[in-house]
Amino acid sequence: MANPGGFTVWLTGMLGAGKTTLAEYVAARLRQVGRNVEILDEETLAPVMWKELADTKEDRLTIGRRIGFVADVLTRNDVCTLVAAVSPYKSVREENRRLIGRYVETYVDCPTEKLIQRDSTGKYKKALSGEIPNFIGITEPYEPPNAPEVTVHSDTEPVEEGGRKVFQALLNLGYVTVDELKTITGKRMKAEPMPRRRAGKAPPARGARPRPATRAARIAKPAGKKRR
Repeated sequence: MANPGGFTVWLTGMLGAGKTTLAEYVAARLRQVGRNVEILDEETLAPVMWKELADTKEDRLTIGRRIGFVADVLTRNDVCTLVAAVSPYKSVREENRRLIGRYVETYVDCPTEKLIQRDSTGKYKKALSGEIPNFIGITEPYEPPNAPEVTVHSDTEPVEEGGRKVFQALLNLGYVTVDELKTITGKRMKAEPMPRRRAGKAPPARGARPRPATRAARIAKPAGKKRR
């Protein structure tokens, strides 16, 4: 079976949105058809690639560029690369798009309130109480993509539907073949025209205003003495 080459699926979204779960789902199915696959998960990479960095905006931009460099090297060597990273800033995501070329931006969208409700790490609670400063989506904004190739609403769509959307985009762009997807999905999928990306012209995705959401931002304000 011909290998159409490497690519990067860049999964962006807030902490706990489901990026890693979706990356693992897609990776397992690409391996079924003999593809070389790597997952670059920021939680796994952090202790090795940027343990000296902090939580400032400049440091987060540096983190995004470091992941992008590795993703580019892998992509050029025919590896299907799945990046699972909050990567909150549009500017560095667009830098990586230009660098990598074969790039599929996937926005894993979930309302802030839902993320707070289902958080099992306790990080949102700590951020809301002020224990974790500079927390993306609570005290620092998350900048959603304006025109991602894929948008997955992880609060309402199961991982299988998210995976189907990713595979459809990969087929549309010629990064996977019809035969590969027939093996993966059991169905003969057809390529569809991708909408043209024009910077600043595409309609925003659902929830595409910068986060934190208004309610979460109010909750996150440092508690002071009650007025009497």
